[in-house]
Amino acid sequence: MRLFKFNSATPFQFNFSGKFTSPNSEWMHLTRQLFDFELFVVTDGVLYIAENDTEYVIEKGQYLLMPPQVWQHGYRSSDCSFYWLHFAPASSYDVLDGDSATGELDSISITIPAYGKLQSYERMVVLMKQLQDSERRYGMKCLNNYNTSVILSELSAQSFISRKYSNADNSSQLYNDIADYIALNICTNLRVSDIADYFGYNGKYLTTYFKKWSKVSIKQFILQTKMEYAKAELSETNHSISQIGYNIGYADPHNFTNAFKKVTGLTPSDFRDSYSKRRLYRE
Repeated sequence: MRLFKFNSATPFQFNFSGKFTSPNSEWMHLTRQLFDFELFVVTDGVLYIAENDTEYVIEKGQYLLMPPQVWQHGYRSSDCSFYWLHFAPASSYDVLDGDSATGELDSISITIPAYGKLQSYERMVVLMKQLQDSERRYGMKCLNNYNTSVILSELSAQSFISRKYSNADNSSQLYNDIADYIALNICTNLRVSDIADYFGYNGKYLTTYFKKWSKVSIKQFILQTKMEYAKAELSETNHSISQIGYNIGYADPHNFTNAFKKVTGLTPSDFRDSYSKRRLYRE
C-alpha cells in the first residue's frame, strides 16, 4: 500500500470542498487530470473510481487520497454520495512503500495511506461538515487551511491506530472485539454486564482490562461511541432529534438530549445548527 508523508509544520492549503450526491444510479465520475490532492470520504453506496489504470472500489466508511498529476475517471456507474476535499501541501511530500514504512506520527509530519477504512467514520464526517460550514460561513483562508490540516491529521491518526492494533499481540484482539460489539449494538441500551456475558468474562475483570487498552471505562466508551454516531447523523441527515436518539438506544428524547449535552456541551439542535452550511453537489 502506498503512503503519503507530509510535512505538517505549516498548515495545508485548502482549495475547495463539498458533498456530492449522485443524481441517479447511472451516474459515473467524470474524466479529468488532477492538479492537486483530492480526498474522497464515501458516506453512502459505492464509488467506482480509477487513478490512471488503477481501479478502486470505495464503500461507505472508506476513503481514497489521490495525488496531483494523475488521470481520474469513473469506470462503473453507481448511486452514491461522498465528501470531497481538494488541497495542496505546504511543501514537498514523500511517497512511501506501505510494507516498509511505519506510519508512526511525529511532531512535524503525518503519514496517510492512499486508501483504507476509517477507524471512526463518524468523526471524519463531522470534521468534513465543519470544514464546509466554516468555509461558507466565514470564508477565511487561514481557518480553512487549519481545518483541512485537522482533517488530514485525524486521517493519519486513525490510520496509525489501525496499524498499532493490527501489529499488536493477540491480547489486543479482545479489545477490538468489544469495540466492534459496541458499534454493532449501538442502537440498544448496552450494559457492561451484557458485554461480559457475551464474551464470557467477569464484569470486573473486563472493565479493568478494557480501561487498560482504551484509557476510559467501558461505560464511558459506550457513551462516547453513541455520541459520535449521533453527531454524524446530526451532521449528515435531516432525521429528527427523537429519531436519532432512538437509533442509538434512547427511547426518551429528553434523556438523549441530556446525555448529548453532557458530552458535547451543546444540545443536539444547537450542534446541528452550528454546522448547517454544507455545500451539496448533484452534478
